[in-house]
Amino acid sequence: MTRIALLQFDPTVGDLAHNAARLEGLVQLAAEHGAEVGVSTELAVCGYPPRDLLLEHDFIQRSLAAALGINSPIPLLVGTPLPAEDQRSLPTNGVVRCGPEFTSLNGNSQARVVAEKQLLPTYDVFDEARYFSAKNRSGLARSLGRLNLGVTVCEDAWQAAGSTPSAYAQDPIEHLAEWCRQGVSIDATVNLSASPFHTEKFTTRLHVARHAASVLNHPFLLANQVGGNDDLLFDGRSLVAWPDGRAVVAPSWCEGVLMVDLNGPERCIWVPSTAEDALMIGQGTTVTLTASQTGLETVDAVDELTDAVVTGLADYCRKSNIGSIVLGLSGGIDSAVAACVAVAALGPENVTGLAMPSRYSSHHSIDDALSTAKALGMACEVHRIDEMHTSVETTLATVLENGHPVAGENLQARLRAILVMGYANARSSMAISTGNKSEIAQGYCTLYGDMAGGYAPLGDVYKMDVYAMAHRFNQRAEALGRPAPVSSSTLTKPPSAELAFDQVDADSLPPYEVLDAVLRAHIESGMNADEMMEAGFDEGLVMDVLQRLERTEHKRWQMAPSPRVSSRAFGQGWRRPLASNHDWRGAPR
Repeated sequence: MTRIALLQFDPTVGDLAHNAARLEGLVQLAAEHGAEVGVSTELAVCGYPPRDLLLEHDFIQRSLAAALGINSPIPLLVGTPLPAEDQRSLPTNGVVRCGPEFTSLNGNSQARVVAEKQLLPTYDVFDEARYFSAKNRSGLARSLGRLNLGVTVCEDAWQAAGSTPSAYAQDPIEHLAEWCRQGVSIDATVNLSASPFHTEKFTTRLHVARHAASVLNHPFLLANQVGGNDDLLFDGRSLVAWPDGRAVVAPSWCEGVLMVDLNGPERCIWVPSTAEDALMIGQGTTVTLTASQTGLETVDAVDELTDAVVTGLADYCRKSNIGSIVLGLSGGIDSAVAACVAVAALGPENVTGLAMPSRYSSHHSIDDALSTAKALGMACEVHRIDEMHTSVETTLATVLENGHPVAGENLQARLRAILVMGYANARSSMAISTGNKSEIAQGYCTLYGDMAGGYAPLGDVYKMDVYAMAHRFNQRAEALGRPAPVSSSTLTKPPSAELAFDQVDADSLPPYEVLDAVLRAHIESGMNADEMMEAGFDEGLVMDVLQRLERTEHKRWQMAPSPRVSSRAFGQGWRRPLASNHDWRGAPR
């Protein structure tokens, strides 16, 4: 039996000492379960993505020192940035070996480098050419115990499977395969990865691993980062694929060790890092994993989305030392689901809702807000804004009378933001905004009003998916014998901002089922207006939606960070001009 341990790790960016200590704990756990070699994730010792920390020369040196200083009982491959060769070069994204044969930091550290990343992505959320130099030689770690391992870093494996937007000049997987054909002994190839999550990513990642195993004609192992760092989420699901297509996948959204038996998948096991992680997947201290030819691609999309959003908020708070949350509770679907996310992430004792009715608020809205808070076990306070609203209206009476009617409506959202932010500041809490992607895309959000907050958990979740998450939270609560947190009234009443009498979203927006379809077609599938109309969408509807999208870009430049769950989220993956007059039709005028 030959076991390689994939360390599915949740690092905190920049926390070098803590990350190194956590890696030591994971590799010790792996050794206790019979591992001969350990493999970390990409840039594990500094955390991914370190962004402009990499521009600091001292940070690179300290990261390398922390990696080389890891005390491992078995040979261990660790991802870390490596110093540049000279002052005119950029550092590299590398892999070093640690273990019992290295007892100090003395000597030539370069001798411990086994791989440097060859393919640097510069698309979507990636900008690695800003920070790293690309190398042109595949990695090979010889004599790791009884093993010789090919070593690749994340993107290095994607070219061979045709899963990059454009072709690179080299193919690391094919390069390793050529070495094998020439007689170089390689028992398996490993990939140190920090592959960000979105709802379609796992199927692609699994295809990449299977294709690499087929090309190499030996097992391909991928250790993937888990957890949230800023707006990026990492689902884990470290995996191993064999040339015949069989694969074994670790659980998602939890830290631990995937123990891979190279002789076959039958004895691969998952070792959770903590009792809490074991509880997350409802298992004991070890879990025997089952191999599959085809079924691994099937996941429950709503469960996946819900877990991703909760993980994003939980890790953002934990890694930022934020212990409590405040949010506005309107009685609507978005704030109810945002409250569910907050309670799942931090616990009900650390979440406070503020219901802030105005003269336009319906009685059922207050009742629904209080119902959600009670079911979740969180605190909720009611503060009417009528007096504040009347005072500001009186002060601005002349300008409001002659101005745009939306100005008067937005006063309410901004007054509520004063209360939420004031409460958060006084309690050393973080305010979260509750808007969803569909409304943010159309500008149905108020700057310095309902957009106020340090984090937007639903900012990349379309409106209809918010409803799906609401049903899932209700199902999970009822399965535990608890009341459903999202009331039937909240689920069935027409969505409304309640900033005017009898106001509903449908007065000025298409039905959310239709709106979401148009937005997905353009944002994620890249379709222009003509292509959408050819696909059957109404011309007037398409042009209205796209023009609103363009007019409100200034709001998205100022929105709080939100966890990326779609293939193209507002933020780093959406870099639209702020001032533009775009022709939405594909054909020339």
